[in-house]
Amino acid sequence: MSEPGKNHSYPDQPVSWTTRDTLLFALSIGCNPASEQHFIYELDPSFTPFPTYPIILPFKGTSQEVIDFYASQSSSGRGSIPGVPPLDSRRVVDGERHIDFLRPLPASSDGRKFVVKSKVVGVYDKGKPGTVVETEQTLVDSASGEVYTRAVGSGFFVGQGNWGGPKGPKTESYPPPKGKENSPDKTFEHATDDTSAMFYRLNGDYNPLHATPEPGKKMGFGGAILHGLFSWNTTSRGLLKALGGSKAENIKSFAARFASPVKPGDTLVTHVWRTGDVDKDGFEDVRFVTSVKGGKVCLSNGRARIRVVDGGAKL
Repeated sequence: MSEPGKNHSYPDQPVSWTTRDTLLFALSIGCNPASEQHFIYELDPSFTPFPTYPIILPFKGTSQEVIDFYASQSSSGRGSIPGVPPLDSRRVVDGERHIDFLRPLPASSDGRKFVVKSKVVGVYDKGKPGTVVETEQTLVDSASGEVYTRAVGSGFFVGQGNWGGPKGPKTESYPPPKGKENSPDKTFEHATDDTSAMFYRLNGDYNPLHATPEPGKKMGFGGAILHGLFSWNTTSRGLLKALGGSKAENIKSFAARFASPVKPGDTLVTHVWRTGDVDKDGFEDVRFVTSVKGGKVCLSNGRARIRVVDGGAKL
């Protein structure tokens, strides 16, 4: 079967950020002065943006103002994929995200021009449940051509399948180490409240699904839900703190699949396993699962490459 949309490139998207933007992001995912002042105080001698900050840039673009999310999606030039029927961005949720950290991010983009380069990896028809669009996005300095992050993500377009497209490859699994499923090396929690989504959306992701109940009711969620990337980012922050000493240079990659929605007020519980698989640069393959306390798994297939420092769990 042909692969509709594969390698389709979107127009380069200019992006920019300020030091204030990176401070807001770090605070919105739970960084605190006790051990992470270097992410939330610009005069700290070791100040640096939290590593996953670039994941928000395709939503933010160059804007410093609140935007109309639906209008921005329709006008971005990303609505049409060759060989694929039109997809409604008002009914899309995150499927999975993977990011590789290739260079330290500057505190701001001031004086430089950055773009996000995006291309379609594949479009998969999952039948009645919907359609998956997998995209690769790289953050690039336009002048030097240097790539700072490479991210691969999938969007799940709810109820927009059955158009005759390919089903897609078999999903690869990254489970906890065999025999250790019930004995994680680390466990940590992150409590949310009624303002968590409203705070996080100020980073640039203004999808109404996370601010008002109507879109979530139409999609079968019963009301507003937290951004999938909120849970994804808060978990990356907790993982880096638990194993990597909260140092940006100690994380090489981070990924997870979005398994179920999280509601404002839920507490997230993450179980972490070390595998003992360490590369030549000292980064260890780490697995994790994040669940709603007393409820379902919300982030599955969690994996990262972390340089474990003193204070990390022992094998």
